[in-house]
Amino acid sequence: MKLEVLHKDNFYHVYNRGINRCNIFMNDENKRYFINLIDKYLKAKVSLLAYCLMDNHFHLIVEIKANEKDVTQSFSNLLNAYAKAFNKQNNRTGSLFEKHFKRIKIHNEEYLKALILYVHLNPEHHTGVGFENYGFSSYKSILNGEGEFGVLNLFDDVENFKFCHQQKSDLLTQKFTFE
Repeated sequence: MKLEVLHKDNFYHVYNRGINRCNIFMNDENKRYFINLIDKYLKAKVSLLAYCLMDNHFHLIVEIKANEKDVTQSFSNLLNAYAKAFNKQNNRTGSLFEKHFKRIKIHNEEYLKALILYVHLNPEHHTGVGFENYGFSSYKSILNGEGEFGVLNLFDDVENFKFCHQQKSDLLTQKFTFE
């Protein structure tokens, strides 16, 4: 599989999961640590638009602000630092993540908005926990105006941001109810 090159000033959906679908986060402390590592390794290289950390995978939506080589190395450093700490904490060895982190270039604004909704609704799809109550996604942070989230402008305002999430959540609920 050829990996997408991370070009400056473009948006990407970056994600990965545990090798053999194993959990990469055993508790909330692990998730908080990963978020801190995102800040440490990526803050100067990308703008983080949205994220969600699930027990066995993560999703990030980023805009690339540095050259491809530096950003790719920063992602590698993030994942290696986390895996090393996780392995030490859990007395394990070997790979934690699947071989390469996946990245998909986002080519237009509609797709970007759809991915933001997808990322934020991930907890409902995988755990049944409502997206409004999930503690490890950017949904609440965006509503609170925290961080580098420039997402509200894509949805015009806070009310439309909430409305779009709720509408997609309702569709997701109906899909699982009637299947």
